[in-house]
Amino acid sequence: MIRNIAILGASGYTGAELVRIIATHPYMRVAALSGERKAGQAMREVFPHLRHLDLPDLVKIEEIDFSGIDLAFCALPHATSQAVIAELPRDLKVVDLSADFRLREAADYEKWYGKPHTATDLQREAVYGLTEFYREEIRAARLVAGTGCNAATGQFALRPLIEAGVIDLDQIIMDLKCGVSGAGRALKENLLHAELSEGYHAYAVGGIHRHLGEFDQEFSKIAGRKVEVQFTPHLIPANRGILATVYVQGDAAAIHRTLSGAYADEPFLQVLPMGEAPSTRHVRGSNFCHLGVVQDRRDGRAIVVAALDNLTKGSSGQAVQNANLMLGIEETAGLMLAPVFP
Repeated sequence: MIRNIAILGASGYTGAELVRIIATHPYMRVAALSGERKAGQAMREVFPHLRHLDLPDLVKIEEIDFSGIDLAFCALPHATSQAVIAELPRDLKVVDLSADFRLREAADYEKWYGKPHTATDLQREAVYGLTEFYREEIRAARLVAGTGCNAATGQFALRPLIEAGVIDLDQIIMDLKCGVSGAGRALKENLLHAELSEGYHAYAVGGIHRHLGEFDQEFSKIAGRKVEVQFTPHLIPANRGILATVYVQGDAAAIHRTLSGAYADEPFLQVLPMGEAPSTRHVRGSNFCHLGVVQDRRDGRAIVVAALDNLTKGSSGQAVQNANLMLGIEETAGLMLAPVFP
């Protein structure tokens, strides 16, 4: 049975990535596309790489008839999503790609995003969308909150290690590099080619990055006590990809065994042989995450490296993976495409 899908905010990078994935999905069809600033335009005008597809034109959200829609992906900016989703039919399944429902507590949302949450009833209803760890809750959910792309990468590297108790929870340092598409499609001076190319830089230094809210929430929940990682993200002159290098205290062999065991049956999480480190070029355009463990030269210390595509496994691919579960579809449907290389 084919499910009709609406994509709200289809004129952004994650919206285009959703269309690219759903175009070859065996059980989904794009039935409606919205783009407030691009309303009235054909998708091929906004994204020429999609010109071969038979897609509906972009319209305003209020023009969409949701009576025939099985699920909506909401790829709108932070703070916009909560207002829009509050007005959608209450029986409509929704996967939100923004940050609006990732944090369970209203006070935490206000702390990290600087404004009160205006849909706290929906915030309480939402299920955190890290698929591999919330499968059963996602299956039964009406509203799923997609994770931050940085947050997903770091959690894949650390969640099993925290749960198994094989690392020192007070000695976690995460150095993360992210491609420029993670900043969205809106025009920003610091993202111009002349401003960004031929160098890279740290940002949100000193523990002010918003995805720390997700790390604090999830890691502390697993550990049963407060866990705060030291985290510095960097913007690199690449279109796609996240590489997280995580420095931990613990036995490297035990860390590798723990990750290998935790992800042995996970179709999208691939643990490399001991001593190998992954690269973003080997996951580009795919829903896969590669993880590696390397022994540090000092005993009792190890480096865990995780690589994924921020637009796919970090966002739109994860969203489709969650939607598959919500709609009773095989979880891997439409998502087993091999990475693009070179």
